[in-house]
Amino acid sequence: MIPYLIVLFAITLVYFASAERLIIYIRLIGLQGLLLCGIALFELREINTANLIFIVAETLLFKTILIPYLLKWIVSRSGVTKVHRQAMPGFYLLIFSIASLLVSVILSNSLVNQFVNTIFMSIALFTLFTGLLLIVTHRLIISHLIGFLIIENAVFLFSLAVGNSMPMLINIGILLDIFVGVLVLGFFGLRLRPHTNELTRLKD
Repeated sequence: MIPYLIVLFAITLVYFASAERLIIYIRLIGLQGLLLCGIALFELREINTANLIFIVAETLLFKTILIPYLLKWIVSRSGVTKVHRQAMPGFYLLIFSIASLLVSVILSNSLVNQFVNTIFMSIALFTLFTGLLLIVTHRLIISHLIGFLIIENAVFLFSLAVGNSMPMLINIGILLDIFVGVLVLGFFGLRLRPHTNELTRLKD
């Protein structure tokens, strides 16, 4: 079951490169949270009540429900619905996305050892590159926020790659990092008007 969920997760990352509406980005973020919940539950070897509650709260409630709701609220308040016209065209983004996938596979295979899960490492690196790609090639701050959230999903996958016991301390750190990121970037994004929500319009 896990390989199917990982493939679906990789498809969502590729779809980020071709999507042009922010609502699609938001839906993909919610879908990724749902897929991460399934991957974590199937991968966890020792399931107890505490781990189950924390995983469901972090992935299903926070990543799948709360984060998309906050993003929709930010988009509706800012009045921006589409990716900026000066963002890199989707065709080139798709090429970079496929190239980053190949690079991720090569890097993960070079790190093969008994402590690292190669499949999780590959998808984690691909997720990291996808988030960075969105941040570098887009001008909207909301797009940067979504890229940051994708990177947070990469951190979650890195924790699965190095050990499926998922220490509670690591999960708490990831959860707090996401929460702080949404508060800071979301607050900043709400202060920008629809026609000035561009990094190029900001001055030092």
